Amino acid sequence: MKVVHTIEELRDQLRGQLRVAFVPTMGNLHQGHLSLMKLARQHGDPVVASIFVNRLQFGPNEDFDQYPRTLAADIEKLERERDVYVLFAPNEREMYPEPQSFQIQPSADLGGILEGEFRPGFFTGVSTVVLKLFSCVQPSVAVFGKKDYQQLMVVRRMCRQFQLPVNILAHETVRDTDGLALSSRNMYLQPEHRAEAPQLYAALQGVKKRVEEGHADLDALERHAIDHLRDRGWQVDYVSLRRQRDLLAPTAGEINAREPLVVLAAAKLGSTRLIDNLEI
Repeated sequence: MKVVHTIEELRDQLRGQLRVAFVPTMGNLHQGHLSLMKLARQHGDPVVASIFVNRLQFGPNEDFDQYPRTLAADIEKLERERDVYVLFAPNEREMYPEPQSFQIQPSADLGGILEGEFRPGFFTGVSTVVLKLFSCVQPSVAVFGKKDYQQLMVVRRMCRQFQLPVNILAHETVRDTDGLALSSRNMYLQPEHRAEAPQLYAALQGVKKRVEEGHADLDALERHAIDHLRDRGWQVDYVSLRRQRDLLAPTAGEINAREPLVVLAAAKLGSTRLIDNLEI
């Protein structure tokens, strides 16, 4: 595996390649990330991964400075798996040699709801760095995980509206044996919170079960899940049922017509904020 730190080195490695598959990450790699790279290898050659902790997508009171940076361990994992040909690991000066005065602003109907409501500016930062990375790598395929469901949809819409020649593939959420979605932030959980953390997924499963049983009062289902989590000590930002195709709230007619839905949640245990979702 080649490890490069500059855009010039990256482009030298990829010159003439037409089927590049790309997996952007912020590092601290776990099995979920490695699964994305295995999927990428099935759809392109060579596979490029990136590790870059993107300051633009962190709010002023978020964990940018504390976010785990484990480049040496990440390189060992990638070399052991042998799915990645080039790892692009730039520093901030390489990605932002001057203040980023041009940014991608997703529309409010997608970028301003759910995560966008609770983390203002988050999807502007994500969209801007993803577009910049696509410009550097010029992939034909890029792989994103469904755990960040709204992010996946934002990137897909950006590619469609800017006519970017990148096929966005989605990988199913990878979970621990107790159901907790794998995340780099799970390492922040105190032992008692780690034991409680699978209850977020359990709450989503409960919502899904009731929808499939025919319960049509979505507001009541959301409130029940939120109250259940709060009773267990969670600080809940949202539990929300939305249409899979655009993350807008479904109508009663769409529910009766079995419109594909997704229930999304974000909540804190202690100081650790977790997100998850489940398609219906």
